[in-house]
Amino acid sequence: MKIMVAEYAVATGDPEIFGEGCAMLSSLANSFSACGHQVQYPARSLIAGIKGDAVECSGSDFRESVERIARMSDAGIVIAPDEILADLTKVIEANTVNLGCPERSVRDCADKLACSQILSASGIAVPEIADNFDNSGDVEAYVIKPRWGCASDGISIVHEKVQTDDDFIITEFVAGEHLSASLVIGESTLPLTVNRQYIEIGSEIAYNGGIVAYPTPLRDEVMNVAARAAHALGCRGYVGLDIVAGDELYVVDVNPRPTTSLLGIAKVIDCEIGDLILRARFGGLPESIGVSGSFRFTKADLVDYE
Repeated sequence: MKIMVAEYAVATGDPEIFGEGCAMLSSLANSFSACGHQVQYPARSLIAGIKGDAVECSGSDFRESVERIARMSDAGIVIAPDEILADLTKVIEANTVNLGCPERSVRDCADKLACSQILSASGIAVPEIADNFDNSGDVEAYVIKPRWGCASDGISIVHEKVQTDDDFIITEFVAGEHLSASLVIGESTLPLTVNRQYIEIGSEIAYNGGIVAYPTPLRDEVMNVAARAAHALGCRGYVGLDIVAGDELYVVDVNPRPTTSLLGIAKVIDCEIGDLILRARFGGLPESIGVSGSFRFTKADLVDYE
């Protein structure tokens, strides 16, 4: 099978996220290749350590490259910033078999306001949205984040009332342990790992790697909440959810695409992540997988992939 793995940073040469992009691309491409499939990926040049065929991408039109390579592929998956991921998913669905989340699901996850509302309506705890900070005397801090954006980009913390436009949302700041859950969803739901996130909190919030898999007594509870949230949003394929374990488990972000945790997942599970993603789409996910050990990394470690 010819499989397209289209990763935005590698295709465009974005220096801000290039290391993370290479890590995710290599984890997926090498896994699909290990399963006997031919991998194609858009890139400005061939990258050492990534198995597959690099298809030239000028970097100026990632969408055009995705469409062109998708037409030459039997299936495909795309990794890109939230604000463009749904449109790219639509391109994949029009030209090949989509191995990722459906377009509608991607749009709902990317819109932080819509995502929060859907999860809350489904009985899942989320940080409360502070509408004009009415009756906010008991809230010590607030989080301002782009309504459409990836991970911790552009997120700041404030301690007083501010006004923003519709491009941002403001929620209460939830204190607790920063975790993430990785799942693969097809006709059934397959838990992969619960991970610890290294989150640096100052006036801004920054992600700096983590531990995959993280031994926590909350594992089953975290996976249960993550699965409920992913199903409420209609997610399929690989999904990563960010969760803060405070007085309860709060879902703070849902990533309807491969995440950086794949770098560790590929090293600690007893099967190929590529095979699991294909089985989620075409049927036959196992009931469980084996996980051995943990893998720690920081963002500085990702320069090895550049």
